[in-house]
Amino acid sequence: MKKLSSALPLAFILSLLLFPMGCAPHSTEPNPAESTENIAAMPAPAPQNSREDTANQISIRAGETVFTATLADNSSAQALKDLLRAGPLTVDLHDYNNMEKVGTLGTTLPENDERITTGPGDLILYQGNSLCIYYDTNTWDFTRLGKINGVTQAELKQALGEGDISVTLELLIPQ
Repeated sequence: MKKLSSALPLAFILSLLLFPMGCAPHSTEPNPAESTENIAAMPAPAPQNSREDTANQISIRAGETVFTATLADNSSAQALKDLLRAGPLTVDLHDYNNMEKVGTLGTTLPENDERITTGPGDLILYQGNSLCIYYDTNTWDFTRLGKINGVTQAELKQALGEGDISVTLELLIPQ
């Protein structure tokens, strides 16, 4: 067996001193040499939620007014989305009891009735085949289809008018 040279341990020790192994703890303190002034000038990241936002939304056109509604999370709203995948659906609505507009869908959707109190902008499935757009309150066993986003009673009454009106429902196309 050969004898190791005494220079070998010295070379090993020098290599450890000259080439750190990276085991030093990392600091979470900001480096004062790095400038943070340019961070505000950086462009904001593009929104990542546009597809998710529109995946469960429909548009409702009433005359010249277009509303956006968010659909409920139930089999009735899913069936409505499936129906709208074939194209826009126009529903003739009639005023009922000065609290809602109601019209027949031309098909029957599954019901998920529960005791609810409606409010302005609620989209309700009634008896499986009628669409109701509420602009006032009512408590009954209904199936919630969704809700028109950010609309007031006055805005709904103005857009839907006093008599009959046709509305067109359409899926929003995810971006």
